[in-house]
Amino acid sequence: MGASHSTPTAKSIHEFTVKDSTGKDVNLGIYKGKVLLVVNVASKCGFTDENYTQLTELYKKYKNRDVYVSYFCHADFEILAFPCNQFLKQEPGTSQDAKEFACTRYQAEYPIFQKVRVNGRDAVPVYKFLKESKGGFMGSRIKWNFTKFLIDRDGKVTGRYSPTTAPLSIEVHILHLFTESQTLMFSLN
Repeated sequence: MGASHSTPTAKSIHEFTVKDSTGKDVNLGIYKGKVLLVVNVASKCGFTDENYTQLTELYKKYKNRDVYVSYFCHADFEILAFPCNQFLKQEPGTSQDAKEFACTRYQAEYPIFQKVRVNGRDAVPVYKFLKESKGGFMGSRIKWNFTKFLIDRDGKVTGRYSPTTAPLSIEVHILHLFTESQTLMFSLN
């Protein structure tokens, strides 16, 4: 169940390999240069409707588009969804069931990966990295479904958001990451 290898000294999310919903390896290095929002999801949670609806809205708005903030910048954005059944067994089906639910009911077009464990000794390496990079309000442990991690284009964790934080309220932080890297590119030219 979940993801595979990485070192405990990883510096970037791009160093990890995870499994897609069918069990095939996905090297997260393919997301280099993109702003990422990583979320542990569940289909039977009280936060499901608001989160999936807003995640889909954010994705459609910023997936591989040029956006105007104070100037035009390219918005390379991905959402990486990891189904998790650790919280009151609110993601009871298979990884494929979780993907079908998100894609059918919420028109999710972003990647839905294999079900994972986000806490405990069996937590997948990518979640160990996320939690070590950005602790939460009461420690690093993931408290519930729909905890969100914002990752910059270099694969570094820049923000962690609670399950009660609506995805659309993170939009300003996402835009900042688009413009931050764009400003850097302009200054290097």
